Amino acid sequence: MLTDIFAYRYSKVPIWQTFSEVEKGLLNQLFGVAREVIPYKENENKWKDIHDRLSRELGLDELFSRYYSYTSQNYLGKSVPVSGFFGWDYASEKFVKSEYTFGSNDPDRFIKERVSFIELLMRLRYEELETINADLSRSLIKEKIRDKNSKFGADSIATRLQALNQTLNKEYAHQVEEVNERFRRAKAPLTLHNGFIQISTDAVIEKNIAKPFWDVVSAPLWKNVDIDIKEALDRRDSNDKDPALFAAKALESAIKIVSDQKGLTLGNERGASNYIDNLVRKNNGRYIDTWEAAILKDYFRKVRNTLGHGPGSDPMPELTIEQTDWAIE
Repeated sequence: MLTDIFAYRYSKVPIWQTFSEVEKGLLNQLFGVAREVIPYKENENKWKDIHDRLSRELGLDELFSRYYSYTSQNYLGKSVPVSGFFGWDYASEKFVKSEYTFGSNDPDRFIKERVSFIELLMRLRYEELETINADLSRSLIKEKIRDKNSKFGADSIATRLQALNQTLNKEYAHQVEEVNERFRRAKAPLTLHNGFIQISTDAVIEKNIAKPFWDVVSAPLWKNVDIDIKEALDRRDSNDKDPALFAAKALESAIKIVSDQKGLTLGNERGASNYIDNLVRKNNGRYIDTWEAAILKDYFRKVRNTLGHGPGSDPMPELTIEQTDWAIE
């Protein structure tokens, strides 16, 4: 299962060797983006939820002490006690932007724990937009019916809903790009995709392959593909067991979705091989060529099936790092 907290997912993968002004600046910049993504004034409960989730995962009562107490003079010149609690945004900011004390903690762990807060906040907003986008179609149908009976003319409210939805998604996409640009400038090999921060070491592949892929699977239709390929990447990066098996699950979901969307699914399919047959069948328009079908079938037969079944008394099957990369790509 995909681990929620960035610091845990990559606890065994060294990213930062030291804490310098570059890393300090990165955390300051990332927190600035976080404030824009979910403004505190209208979303106090959301900030509390993120604060509490990360505190619990890190085994802390608070990310930073919220309680304050001091004495002050009133208008009569008498000392009076003053106490209260800072906001959740204050505690979160003090945590993310706290000073690192050399020798007291591992700088890699220190930074990862603070990046975890940014990831949780960005994921919360991503999930909110997923819900908003999923509800849009239903809202549009309702408002178009209402508009037809309105003196203001058809599609007035529906058009505004669409425009608002596009604005919300564009704003978030811009904020994600800023996060990724901050990582690039700080030379941190990380990229934020669909609510999760993951390792990314090749800028060319990231721009021309990874980003278009993540853009596609951000749609609700591809949710299972999105989940399984993230799991595959996390398992590969943390040297966990069978990342290629989750890549195969993602691929199988994608093939089934294409078959369904093209109207090629018969209903009697028993596995990936039958769905591949749907895509290559000549009377279906041959969505893929026969040689592509053969490669896909070999992938499931020799990679997925080998990893997915118990080997009995034979040696446990294991892919090399290069083979795992190939399977995921």
